[in-house]
Order: sequence, then C-alpha cells, then structure tokens
Amino acid sequence: MSSDDDVHGADDVHGGGAGQAARGTGEEGSGATGEVWDVVVVGAGPAGASAAHAAATAGRRVLLLEKAELPRYKTCGGGIIGPSRDALPPGFVLPLKDRIHAVTFSHNGRLTRTRRSKQMLFGLINRPEFDAGLVAVAEKAGATVRTGTAVARVEQHGAAVPDRRTVAVVLADGETVLARAVVGADGSASRIGAHVGVEMDTVDLGLEAEIPVPQTVAEDWKGRVLIDWGPLPGSYGWVFPKGDTLTVGVISAKGEGAATKRYLDDFIARLGLAGFEPAVSSGHLTRCRKPESPLSRGRVLVAGDAAGLLEPWTREGISFALRSGRLAGEWAAKISEAQDAVDARRQALNYSFAVKAGLGAEMGVGKRMLTLFEARPGLLHAAITGFRPAWTSFARIVRGSTTLADLVRTYPLVRKGLHALDERQARSARD
Repeated sequence: MSSDDDVHGADDVHGGGAGQAARGTGEEGSGATGEVWDVVVVGAGPAGASAAHAAATAGRRVLLLEKAELPRYKTCGGGIIGPSRDALPPGFVLPLKDRIHAVTFSHNGRLTRTRRSKQMLFGLINRPEFDAGLVAVAEKAGATVRTGTAVARVEQHGAAVPDRRTVAVVLADGETVLARAVVGADGSASRIGAHVGVEMDTVDLGLEAEIPVPQTVAEDWKGRVLIDWGPLPGSYGWVFPKGDTLTVGVISAKGEGAATKRYLDDFIARLGLAGFEPAVSSGHLTRCRKPESPLSRGRVLVAGDAAGLLEPWTREGISFALRSGRLAGEWAAKISEAQDAVDARRQALNYSFAVKAGLGAEMGVGKRMLTLFEARPGLLHAAITGFRPAWTSFARIVRGSTTLADLVRTYPLVRKGLHALDERQARSARD
C-alpha cells in the first residue's frame, strides 16, 4: 500500500542548500565545517522529518540532510492509516486527496465485492506535498534543513573524527559534518543502514503508475479504493484515487520482475484504464529487516526504510517510518548528551528495545500473515469479503483502533490458526 522510500529513497541520505543558516556549537573538528551539531538526520522523508522534529522539540541543534530538492516525487500508494495519523507531529494538517469509506476486493480480477463503512477508513495523500509539509514542521521546530547534497558515508573512528563523542558525516563533495548523534533515514538502499549492519529478510518490487483520468472516471472512484490479491505468491494490486488521478500499482517478490510488470499491465487493462497515458511510471524496492538485525551502532541509529521497518504483509511503510523516526529523534537527543560510550550505548539500546517491543511485534505477526497469504490468498479473500468479523477487524486496523498483534492476543481463534500455520511450517522445514 504505502512505502516509505524509493530505491535510495524518500528519506535519502543527503543535504546541501536550502534552509536556515547552520547553527552549531562553534567547536572545531578536524577536516570539518567547524561546528558540531547535536543531531544530524540523514534523509528528509517521513522517518527523517519525524526524527528531526522530535530532536528539535527536545531542544537539540538539529541538521536535516536530504539528497533531492524538495518537493520531489516518490513512488508510494500514499495511504495514511490510523497509526500514521496518530504519529504525526502535533498540529500537522494532512493534505488529503481523498477520504476512503469503501474498499473493493478482488482475487486476481475475480470474485469482486465492495465493503463500505460510515466512518472514514483511511486517507490518501501525494508524497511530494506530504513530505514537504513534514519537513516544514521540523524546520519550524528549529531544525536546519539542507537539500541537494549526497552523503557518502559516516565515520565513528579515524582522522575525520575529533573525539569519541563525535560522528563524522562525510558528504559526496568531501565536506565533513560533525554530530553527537546521527539518525539514518536514507531509504531502502541506505548507506547508513549498511554502516549499522542492517540485514534484510525479504525484498519486494513495487511498480506504480499515476494515471490522469476524466472527471467521470474520477467520480466513480471517489471515496473508494480497490485491492486485488494477485496471481503471484504474496502479490497484490491497488487503485488509490487522488482527485483527477488514479494511483495504480502492484507489488510482488523482487525476483519476479517480468511477471510483476505483466501483472501491472494486465491489471490496468482489466480496469479499463489502458487507454489513458500515465503521467508517471515508476518502481521501487521494499526491504523488510531480519528480526534480530541491529538498529544502532555507536552513536548512529537507523529508522524507517533504512532500518527495514515496514509491515511485511501489506508492505505499508509510512506509519512505521513516522513512529520509528519519532523514537529515533527522541533517543538521538539523549545520545547527544551522553558523555561516554557506555551511556551512548545504553540510550541506543533503549531505542532498539522501544522499536522491537512495538513495531517489532507488529512485524512478527505481519510476517506470519504474509506466509498465510502466500499459501492461501483465496482463504483470506473469502474471509474479508464474506465473514463480517474479518472485515470489521480490517476496518479497525486501518483506522488505528487495533493492530494485527492485538488481534492475535485478543482472539484465541486467530492465535490458534497462526500457531497451526507455524507448526506446519516447522514440519515442512524438518522434512
């Protein structure tokens, strides 16, 4: 549905031109600009902007670096579910393009059924204005923003690092920026994630087209999305209406590139949209972390897609980016005050614990749901379209009143079903 970043993406590792004049301590650093920031955030997508806002709100001197100029396009469905809404900075006004009250489900174009809700299920946004708005809120909180410069690497030892309390962020043009703490939010091909040692469990390919449509077509889709369980294991497609444009996309395993492209072409044709020229056609990779993969190294934290944080079944990433970004900013603010490696390590571990206790639990259940979906998509389609409690649970999840993890804890039947699935997988692995 929604993804945090493109390849090397939305929270990219870069910065360089716009924003306030840089503010720092004035401390000298070898080969550096001469100032030491409390927190440097690499990447200005939802995770990075949230981290910068949180650290600035805590009173720290924050520099937010972004590769691109803002606003910029990002491949993303743009679904804003309840957990995303609840994680937004106070006072942020969502630039909604539509409010969704109905979902049409289909199984590879067949067995179509529409479910409706009097309450809004979720909202839809365009990423350029959404991301730019989050950056503006971070800037208003006191963060300095620099765009248009790529980050090459981070160093915690060596000639560029003046002392053990400092991290060097080396830009592609050779400039070195110094910080007491760094948050890497530089997308799914993260350089900061590589420094930390993040390892990915799964990699999927998403393809998307932004298709301008006549008003009569737009009106037919207003307030309604379509979710199609696809022909490839774990695949699905979507149609998200945004005024006079439909965002149409599909996602499947990375290794199924040609088949994924065929699915998108067939999907668009089946919808009767093949005659309309896309304004944008794009692709992105979503990467989901291994559960025990690190979230920190020294004074460097990672968040959002850079950390491989997303919902494994739907590949929803915006809520995970906003929530992990806020946590990263809060703990980076504390790391910036740490006087030694032991204290910095303790604060970094606290960040990891906070992420794994909340988002990690949701990802664990999502991974099990993906396994079920890959094996029995028809079963899930039948449940959500023909079994009212399943639809009600879906609606509660997207509104943010519950989570998949909460449902497993609350409903013994769901827990038993997933436990049986786990046992079957274990038997298959032994055989």
